[in-house]
Amino acid sequence: MGVMTALLPTRADILATATRIAPYIRHTPILTVDAADFGLPGAPISFKLEFLQHSGTFKARGAFNNLLSRATPGQGVVAASGGNHGAAVAYAAQKLGHPAHIFVPTISSPAKIERIRSYGAEIVVGGASYVDALAASRDWAKAHGGLELHAYDSFETVAGQGTMAAELSADAPKLDTVLIAVGGGGLIAGAAAYYGGQAKLIGVEPETAPTLHHALAAGEPVDVPVSGVAADSLGARRIGASCFALRGHIDSAVLVSDEAIIAAQKALWNVLRIVAEPGGAAAFAALLSGAYRPAADERVCVVLCGANTAPGSVG
Repeated sequence: MGVMTALLPTRADILATATRIAPYIRHTPILTVDAADFGLPGAPISFKLEFLQHSGTFKARGAFNNLLSRATPGQGVVAASGGNHGAAVAYAAQKLGHPAHIFVPTISSPAKIERIRSYGAEIVVGGASYVDALAASRDWAKAHGGLELHAYDSFETVAGQGTMAAELSADAPKLDTVLIAVGGGGLIAGAAAYYGGQAKLIGVEPETAPTLHHALAAGEPVDVPVSGVAADSLGARRIGASCFALRGHIDSAVLVSDEAIIAAQKALWNVLRIVAEPGGAAAFAALLSGAYRPAADERVCVVLCGANTAPGSVG
């Protein structure tokens, strides 16, 4: 099977996107703490607190870029999501005055479904996985019209997610390494497009959803079985073409267990009082578990990318 080509944003595209969406998103902060606070050796660890973004994840960036740079018909927007992209699209559509139609699978958490509803979107829950929701959303769009917003594999989405890296680079220019959770790969694709090899990018995936890891091993995107605690946010069946096309700027893809993800969630709560959803804690799980071991003086940033979970689910 041939690899689908993708139109990729440049650094200039991402900087233009940052200007376009600036009135609608938050410039999220960085928190730097001693590695010893988590019982780890080495240099201090920085955390990009992207879960403080509107709608609870980085995905508001791509959602606003889509809606601000593309024509939206009267039928509004339609999107498929494990939950976070749907919440971001619903939020952006509400702010810009468009109807939103969101399709999510049955594995989407109640917290995410409620967040989507809270933004006034029409939501359809059905199918076992993201790919089922995607098929249903496309059927709806074909029948009714509407602007389709892909969760991770379009030029506008990747350019929007790349603005996270633009912020990070400006605020912490001396970083060596950035750890980013990977589902379909939109966030790490945006970071790869922006950094272009000027920082080491480590993709972190659940062992139960290894889309990038398996694609790198196979030399092309391949379908993988999806399950586990982070499936509603990192549960794409296949890595996006955009991410795969930018693989030359991604150093490696490491895998973490569900147990390591849960341990990372608990550590973030116990040490920093941060409530992260499983997908949001996955990148930190690579450090905490030793799946990624930085050098003694390596300046590392972990992107905490999402917190759409019930407050009582961690601790």
